[in-house]
Amino acid sequence: MAAPDAPAHPPLAERLRPQSLAEVIGQQHLLGEGMPLRIAFESGQPHSCILWGPPGVGKTTIARLMARAFDARFITISAVLGGVKDIREAVDQARAYPSGRTLVFVDEVHRFNKSQQDAFLPHVESGLFTFIGATTENPSFEVNSALLSRAVVYVLQPLAEADLSMLADRAQGLGAVPPLEAAARERLLAYADGDARRLLNTLETLAVAAAAQKLSEITDAWLLKVLGERMRRYDKGGDQFYDTISALHKSVRGSDPDAALYWFVRMLDGGADPRYIGRRLVRMAVEDIGLADPRAHRLALDACETYERLGSPEGELALAQAVVYLAVAAKSNAVYTAYNRMRALVQKDGSRPVPLHLRNAPTRLMKDLDHGKGYRYAHDEEGGYAAGENYFPEGMSPARYYQPVDRGLEIRIAEKLRVLRARDADRHQSGGND
Repeated sequence: MAAPDAPAHPPLAERLRPQSLAEVIGQQHLLGEGMPLRIAFESGQPHSCILWGPPGVGKTTIARLMARAFDARFITISAVLGGVKDIREAVDQARAYPSGRTLVFVDEVHRFNKSQQDAFLPHVESGLFTFIGATTENPSFEVNSALLSRAVVYVLQPLAEADLSMLADRAQGLGAVPPLEAAARERLLAYADGDARRLLNTLETLAVAAAAQKLSEITDAWLLKVLGERMRRYDKGGDQFYDTISALHKSVRGSDPDAALYWFVRMLDGGADPRYIGRRLVRMAVEDIGLADPRAHRLALDACETYERLGSPEGELALAQAVVYLAVAAKSNAVYTAYNRMRALVQKDGSRPVPLHLRNAPTRLMKDLDHGKGYRYAHDEEGGYAAGENYFPEGMSPARYYQPVDRGLEIRIAEKLRVLRARDADRHQSGGND
């Protein structure tokens, strides 16, 4: 449970594990100057927290650095291998160390069941130890609400390509890895996909193989030969990856569920992160379907949430269901087009003042300045619509940028807009009098 003695030949990832905050690569949204975790480190007061992020982004490293910063005893529990017995042992160790702080780090905390997670509560509440959980799963679903309420959740991000490149430089600085051909380096960084551990473990494997063959440089061709067909097919960050996601998007837009499903499975087979595909499906729902079928947006979000709950491979079926639904749904890019046109207009037009009748008037002074004067409350008007009212800035002609298509729900939206605009025209012809 406690950290074992260091091995005689520690893995590359362990040799490069940061020993101070200054050595940490990435996570600057948490660890940079003035950022939440940096402030926590500098306060000298530990607090229970949950580190949520994908594999290989520094969760264990940050926990260890916390123990060092707070001069705390560091006890680790693996939720994959441990159970209530390990929790009890951690409690006993913390009680045997009454004069100092104890930090209990639980890796993969989402793998503990409810009763196991509950076992921490009284000791976190009493302050016997500071609890730090690490998880790759959404804590909202996988961590008990009682434990979650006693911990701050910090969201860690995948490492950017520049961060991974810096890490590769450090590995080469140790003399642990031969020089990398530019194309091989680029492919390795893409393959790592934001995971520092994957990058370093792969580099270590390559270094051993290169030494056995007495190679002075790792080339792209040799890299593909050693790591096999999976790396060849999965070219994240390269043309093939983006061509494949483009093919999926265009198949959905073209209402071909079979082709869309084919490209979806191709991406999974090539190693693409299902979460990334899920995000793209949400984008397709709002860009290419929109208000023609608003259910598509909700279904895409539900598929993402289902994948977060179930993981692979079960959760991938929910994403497949979303792919098929999006492909067969009525299509409209009317909102997408209107939004882009309006953005262009606002950027070019500048900031016009809000008309007085649309301004808020929470104080007597604002009312005296005619804020809100003449505003017509739509709910008090016939049909809940203030016919003829102008909601644009003064001097600006009302723009009709949103043009519903004649498909799906937008057929009915268009009908309603025609009725409302006819009432506007009648109001204007009558001189504003009902």
